[in-house]
Amino acid sequence: MSKSTHWSSKIGFILSAAGSAIGLGAIWKFPYTAGTNGGAVFFVLFLVFTILIGLPILLAEFYIGRKSGKNAIDAFKTLAPGTPWHWVGRMGVLACFILLSFYSVVGGWVLAYVVHAFRGAITAQTDFEALFQHTISDPFSAIGYQALFMLLTVSVVKGGIAQGIEKANRWLMPILFIMFLLLAARSLTLPGAMAGVSFFLKPDFGAVNASSVLTALGQAFFALSLGVSAMITYAAYLDDNQDLFRSSNSVMWLNMLVSLLAGLVIFPAVFAFGFKPDAGPGLIFIVLPAVFQQIPFGSILFAVFMLLVSFATLTSAFAMLETVLAATTHNREHKRRKTAWLLGLAIMIVGIPSALSFGILSKYTVFGKTVFDLWDYLITSWMMPIGALCIALFTAWVQNRNHVLQHMQQGSSMPPFIGSVWHAALRYLAPLAILLVFANTLGWIKL
Repeated sequence: MSKSTHWSSKIGFILSAAGSAIGLGAIWKFPYTAGTNGGAVFFVLFLVFTILIGLPILLAEFYIGRKSGKNAIDAFKTLAPGTPWHWVGRMGVLACFILLSFYSVVGGWVLAYVVHAFRGAITAQTDFEALFQHTISDPFSAIGYQALFMLLTVSVVKGGIAQGIEKANRWLMPILFIMFLLLAARSLTLPGAMAGVSFFLKPDFGAVNASSVLTALGQAFFALSLGVSAMITYAAYLDDNQDLFRSSNSVMWLNMLVSLLAGLVIFPAVFAFGFKPDAGPGLIFIVLPAVFQQIPFGSILFAVFMLLVSFATLTSAFAMLETVLAATTHNREHKRRKTAWLLGLAIMIVGIPSALSFGILSKYTVFGKTVFDLWDYLITSWMMPIGALCIALFTAWVQNRNHVLQHMQQGSSMPPFIGSVWHAALRYLAPLAILLVFANTLGWIKL
């Protein structure tokens, strides 16, 4: 990845990185994951993990990317030549490949709902649960929309994504944010909405268990696209004038704000319409249409909203495919187009069992999980945390501390002690927290 390619503005990078991080992590995955893990107590755990662990690791990925100016694998080879650290990048690239294989399935669901909305299938009389079940269980629909999602993703990435994503994000991400504000305002005024607010914002710490802790940690990584080298890839396009501290804070808080708004949209509506908060992956597809039907011109607004969600979904997919593509082509731009199509096809094929996990393959499980759930668990609960742990150790222990802090001050107006605090958190707090959670998961200790 060449350093001659840069983002055209600071805000463009922030919005693009936020778009990559937000995607379905905040809009789709966070609400249903919180709903199945205690609501408010999960949100508190997620918030703590994001600030104390996610933010320092996000900065570490920014450092590795900008310092090296390379793709995920070559970045480690550049900063630590002759060492096996490049396997961290390889694991990140593999994780992006697997992640996009099942992420594209959900992206296909979003595209299906765009079509449903514009065809008039979303009305006040619609059985939203039945519509969702039909959408995800029909094999032709599931695979067809997954293929369409990958086609759109490859169509953008094959020609280079920095300028396209940056320009689009300047307009569409603020519109998505405004739509969420309006929807949250309507959801909060529904009869019985306060029960949902209490579920989401009034924590019951007695509900904390090892599973919810590990899931919250995984969600913190998933929400910021950490541990899979996507942010390393994006940061490689940065010049030395970008304030990495301010940029990472902006990305994190934008993500947290969208997650908060998603919760305030979903959970009041869940309780108002009599749904269960632990409804699982279909929560956003079942509840949001019902909410929009309570708003004037709701069908039209829902169609526009799903278009915006599809854009947010695609921006995350762009980052995942670009991470795999950049590492595969090793700066040989003449191979970008052909390789992008081949990778897109391979990812789609690998994702077919995930697409069928809610239909004809729903009864076939591994360790009690469908293929979709197994990939999700492997990535968010294991590969992302392990990748993040390795990135923290590499930046804080392998790289020279003074050189790291010196580089981080480039373009930054932050006092030097902020860098020292960040480095200390990265060196001690982040690895300790990740190791404690893993030790608990493996039964070595009891939290």
